[in-house]
Amino acid sequence: MLRGFYTAAAGMLSEQRRVEMLTNNMANANTPGYKADQSTLRAFPEMLLARLDQTTIPTKEPRSFPLRPTLGAINTGVYMQELIPNFGQGDIKETGQATDLALVDGILPVDAATGTKGALFFVVENENGDIRYTRNGNFTLDAQGFLTTNEGFYVLDENGQRIQLPSADFTVTSDGTIVANNNRIARLDIAFAANPNTVVKEGNGLFRSENGRLPSAVNNPNATYQIKQGFLERSNVDISRTMTDMMSAYRAFEANQKILQAYDKSMDKAVNEIGRLK
Repeated sequence: MLRGFYTAAAGMLSEQRRVEMLTNNMANANTPGYKADQSTLRAFPEMLLARLDQTTIPTKEPRSFPLRPTLGAINTGVYMQELIPNFGQGDIKETGQATDLALVDGILPVDAATGTKGALFFVVENENGDIRYTRNGNFTLDAQGFLTTNEGFYVLDENGQRIQLPSADFTVTSDGTIVANNNRIARLDIAFAANPNTVVKEGNGLFRSENGRLPSAVNNPNATYQIKQGFLERSNVDISRTMTDMMSAYRAFEANQKILQAYDKSMDKAVNEIGRLK
């Protein structure tokens, strides 16, 4: 019976974490470039139950042989294995702002080892000088004319340098080249992750690579893209699907809760009635 307590409790914890993930997706449905999280639930390893038994052979001197007849397998619960971002392309929305840039995926190769499609990112530098990646192209110009994110992180060019513009009057071509006053200023660096599962969310729309700096997709014929100025990539959260999944998670949580209550009542009866001394 105690095993049933743990199994139902594990189911409740897993569904609670799933609801928290879906709630976070809903809260970021209007965040530019946000990539929705996906969860994977996995059962704990099954245990094969066997009964300890023995048989006696009727000989002159009786002999006993140990036996272990198999009863069957039993599961011990479920847990949330991991959260995996969905790097699918979000819808493109026109804003008319010159500093808003949308990164539109082109033809991207599929990783042979994992079977997942590669992902592209803008390259930025945080306050500590560390390289981070983002799909949020809602950029701005700081007081010195540097192109930055709304958090003040510098957007980098193909040479890994910060991009400083002479004025707010500039254009960005489809390949990421920035032109101001008829002069070429820089070209945006676009990073390519062949296996996007090695890129980890860090908050504020930023990602961190677990395997060092990502290679550049600039001049890479196998990873094509376009930059659209005056547009933003919206989040790829499917609101209707998220609401459906949330209701399903709530129902699964309630089902495990009722099972736990049933076990509690059975335990109460066993302790206070069946086990009562008279």
